[in-house]
Amino acid sequence: MSRQLISVAAAFLMLSAAPALAEVKSATPGGFEVGGTVAISAPPARLWAVLTAPDAWWSRDHRWFKASTLSLDLSPGGCWCERAADGRVSRHLETALVEPGSKLVLRGGLGPLQGQGASGGLTFEIKAEGEGSLLTWAYIVGGYTPGGLEAWAAPVDGVLSAQLANLKARVEAD
Repeated sequence: MSRQLISVAAAFLMLSAAPALAEVKSATPGGFEVGGTVAISAPPARLWAVLTAPDAWWSRDHRWFKASTLSLDLSPGGCWCERAADGRVSRHLETALVEPGSKLVLRGGLGPLQGQGASGGLTFEIKAEGEGSLLTWAYIVGGYTPGGLEAWAAPVDGVLSAQLANLKARVEAD
């Protein structure tokens, strides 16, 4: 069984445990789009504050290094970086667009996509809804990887869905 197939199977198992927050909108050999909408019982300012502090909500199980920290520099070209105490570092994404409190666009390849000929745009949009917020997100990835990118769509959707469930829980906890 190939490593990629094992990863896909593991992601499907995670999908069954994660709330249905997203969907694979399309998947082809050349790319995929995943995304969805999450209702959050907190005002947009609170959601923005937590969204832009990824160390507070991104799972430790989906980081490259144990005991690492995540940071996000909101300057153009700023780094969504992971740093380990021993000096190891990874640039997961970089900041492309910031509209404080309402829109964040990041560019890059998450996780194993870093080592592939693939990159994408991860967009978060926040709108007030009643006394809460509506977070709409999309990750659109294109490029080349042996065997095609369509096999990555469901696992990436599963991981991002789980992370957004973490975000929702963190925002609503305070």
